Amino acid sequence: MRVNRRTILKGALAGTAGIAAAFPHIYVKDFGQAWGAKPWIYNDEDIKVGLLWSQTGNLSVVENDSTQVSLYAIDEINAAGGIAGKMVEPVVVDAKSDIKVYSEKITQLILRDRVVSVHGSYTSASRRAVMPIVMKWDHLYYYPTCYEGRECMQNIINTGPLANQHSYDLVPFMVENFGPKTYLVGSNYIWPKESNKNVKVWLERAGGEVLGEDYIPLGGSEFAPVFNKIRQQQPDWIMSTVVGDSDIALHRQFLQEGFKSDKTPIASLTTGEIETRAMGNEAGAGHFLSAPYFQTLQNPTNEKFVEGYLGSQYGGGGVTHYNMEETYLGIYVWKRGVERALEETGGDWEAITPRMIRDVSGNWRDQGPVGLTAEESPEGKVWIDPDNFNIWLKPKIGQCGADGQFTIVRQADDHVGPDPYAIYPERGVCKADGLHRPDGSIQKDVL
Repeated sequence: MRVNRRTILKGALAGTAGIAAAFPHIYVKDFGQAWGAKPWIYNDEDIKVGLLWSQTGNLSVVENDSTQVSLYAIDEINAAGGIAGKMVEPVVVDAKSDIKVYSEKITQLILRDRVVSVHGSYTSASRRAVMPIVMKWDHLYYYPTCYEGRECMQNIINTGPLANQHSYDLVPFMVENFGPKTYLVGSNYIWPKESNKNVKVWLERAGGEVLGEDYIPLGGSEFAPVFNKIRQQQPDWIMSTVVGDSDIALHRQFLQEGFKSDKTPIASLTTGEIETRAMGNEAGAGHFLSAPYFQTLQNPTNEKFVEGYLGSQYGGGGVTHYNMEETYLGIYVWKRGVERALEETGGDWEAITPRMIRDVSGNWRDQGPVGLTAEESPEGKVWIDPDNFNIWLKPKIGQCGADGQFTIVRQADDHVGPDPYAIYPERGVCKADGLHRPDGSIQKDVL
């Protein structure tokens, strides 16, 4: 099969135009890219997909569960017959919470393991570390958590919220319920700093003000100097963009320093059920999180997801979490993209390329973008934006209770579309082919 196909492809190279005319359904551009190269998927082998998260180090508190829920989703897919009868083979690597390792491992997954797509990472620092390599090989990366936007990438699909689906609702909620004065605390990398630029815009519109701003290194655990400043400034609430083990230390020291959540609550974009379980319910109780998913969502799909995952061999963490659910969605969105790509090639697995999967996940054949129904998605109906390839979702705000679970205190009535340039309209609009600038030019892969 492999030899015959390659022989046919070599002989057909000069006849691309004729093939396109005779078979208009064939994705000729990607066929041309694939000629002379090894297929990403062989007709007689499983589909390899890469899972790139940290099972060790300071980010493993969240990322290990992302790995587990990915394996759970893949098991579900395989148990249901795979993708068009073909099984999915996960290739799991440990990024060890090290930015350099993310770069090394993404290269390994693409060049050595020949995975057709990669799912992974929890921080923008690690996402930005892998993207130049993904772009170099015209590959495909699924990023399953919140991020700051200000990017227009042609090789990435995002299933987490952007700032306009996240802090946009949280900031006015906190001002309305606790007061206008806040103190910003974050981990020291791009996502917290860029997220807080958005927070400042939303805060100004809500009539609020920032009393102070501090960042600590990723993995850092010393917050006493920060809390001394907070005690002096006396904000009404704290805005946290602290992640990983540092997030656990922040909340524990909040209690140790004598602060109370009913007086000076922490509003977060990242502190969910996993972090609360790790820090202890007392340290999480009373604080707020903005996210599209909470374990307590009451709908049949989520109840099935929670029960199935926690009862599986992968559910040892004991909770579900927004990042896990966004990861779960990413696996199923990827499955839909592969199914469309297979139809595009007329059933020839060996003609599928990573970029083709991305392209057909948009408004393919005027059928609309890839999406999941309320019967498939634990958070409810979602779909990929066909222009910027981020996700449409319903923002929610939850307050953590004494049991470590969240009560939803506000939810958007309608789906909110992703806007990666929400506070930078002068930079242009992200479309499927690149960033369309005000002067009419188009710039690809704006990172």
